[in-house]
Amino acid sequence: MPTQIADVGADALREAKSNLDSDYIPRDDEEFMNERQQEYFRGLLLAWKKSILTEAESTLAHLQDGPLREPDLADRASSETDWAIELRTRDRQRKLIAKIDSAIRRIDEGEYGYCAVTGEPISLARLQARPIATMTLEAQERHERNERISRED
Repeated sequence: MPTQIADVGADALREAKSNLDSDYIPRDDEEFMNERQQEYFRGLLLAWKKSILTEAESTLAHLQDGPLREPDLADRASSETDWAIELRTRDRQRKLIAKIDSAIRRIDEGEYGYCAVTGEPISLARLQARPIATMTLEAQERHERNERISRED
């Protein structure tokens, strides 16, 4: 059964959060991006990546089961559409894995959690919701507004 494309990675992220060993949750009253927070986000990112890879392996196994042999043209078209959606979803997840790897590199380099545009700390709530975030919410909104204006020109 194909995965819905709208929230690629959201289920995997929820699963990753639930699989973290510790009951620790980063808090705003701590020093920002202290060692414990870095390890928390590293674990979250690694668990998310593992969950996506596991799901991709099951898709690959399903796709290798054999060619479509639906006798009815409508059924075959439906199956081919499902497969196309599944492959597009996996491609989006492949790109997501690259972003996860980039976030892990930023943790290693001590840059994780800081906005790539302003250098300000990204809120812990935003990082909890989107651990691959590279900009504060304000910087992201400005970026998207500028992108929208550029497209309209």
